[in-house]
Amino acid sequence: MSDLAAQASEAFGRSGAVRERERERGDGWARARLELHDEACPLVVDVVASTRAAPSRVLYMLPGGGLSFQSNFFTPRDRNLAHFMRGHGYLVIGVSPREDGLDPASPASNDASLTRWGFAKRKQDIHSVIATVDRWLGLPYDLLGHSAGGAQALDHAATYADGPGKVMVLDTTGPYDPVAEPAYAANALATLEAYEQMLAQGRFTIDAAGGLRALIAAAASDPLGDSGVPRAVGGGFTGSFTRAGLVHCGLIHTSRLPGPTTPLTGLPQSWFYEQGHLAGQYTFAADPQQDRFDLTHTPLAVFEDALAALGSGLVTTAAMRDLLAIWSGAPAYVIDWSDIRAKVVWINTELGRGDHPRGAQLIAEAGNADVRFRVVPGYGHADPVFGRRAEADVWPLLLA
Repeated sequence: MSDLAAQASEAFGRSGAVRERERERGDGWARARLELHDEACPLVVDVVASTRAAPSRVLYMLPGGGLSFQSNFFTPRDRNLAHFMRGHGYLVIGVSPREDGLDPASPASNDASLTRWGFAKRKQDIHSVIATVDRWLGLPYDLLGHSAGGAQALDHAATYADGPGKVMVLDTTGPYDPVAEPAYAANALATLEAYEQMLAQGRFTIDAAGGLRALIAAAASDPLGDSGVPRAVGGGFTGSFTRAGLVHCGLIHTSRLPGPTTPLTGLPQSWFYEQGHLAGQYTFAADPQQDRFDLTHTPLAVFEDALAALGSGLVTTAAMRDLLAIWSGAPAYVIDWSDIRAKVVWINTELGRGDHPRGAQLIAEAGNADVRFRVVPGYGHADPVFGRRAEADVWPLLLA
């Protein structure tokens, strides 16, 4: 068959200036990475296609906060969720947030214009890509999002109710129930106010990855070196984490770290994790150098590869504000759950976003009979995309 990944450049070029940043081929597949120069900061779109069979549907993959398609869904390169979905008949199209292309050292990365780069802007970008592909191929489409990308997928389905046939959500949060989950709802509202204050103070982007990349690099060069960060989160243990210990504790026990941004790891937030970003074990000892730790599902090297595949690693404060508005049910940004008519498969993790089904319940209560919510035991927030056994434990659940 003809190479759809190569055709994509021509299809998007009809809508404006396009630059092909990368093209690669593998065993039975091809990928093109395109820059759509419709604005000063281009929109990056990845197209992953089979070269042996024509697709039956299109799947738009929306990455989590601070991540890109390549880092979130195309890592590891030989076994990833994008390839899995391609193997099940999809033409895969990844839409990365524009801020991934910003230069953190440039004044443009903290310009006041970024106050407009919230969820509405992302929805507009996603819709423009969908409209272009629809004119090109005319195939039905589905959406898949992880973390904040899951909320964006649901937001799109609520706005374009006759668009996607199915919305697949990996470990995201709908509104917390103020009656059944008052502490979570209160935390969400307080964090929303913190982001609104950041915007008022002129802080328009947050570095969601740079701090963690630096910590991992330091741990790789000197794992037993003193990190300078006290082990107080361990429940009174004295001394400071080793550099390797700090990385692992931050990833495994993210919920113990302070918010709204965590100085220990650079990871945004902390309180909404049931345990952490990755499943694992951390055992404190009297001597920090005797602490023992390991990751259950995701090798640290895979997580490093995901960070290395990032661009800026920035997330806009406006997008985080909108996300927290969704969680808290505040009017600053609203998803109309009653307008979601697509099939919904919503999969959370026990140690990540946990068993908080209120969003799925609201969709079902509005009359959508095809909503499935479940929690995968023993997985952390990022494990469903990076974990060694995710292909057996999690990914088939999206297609069931």
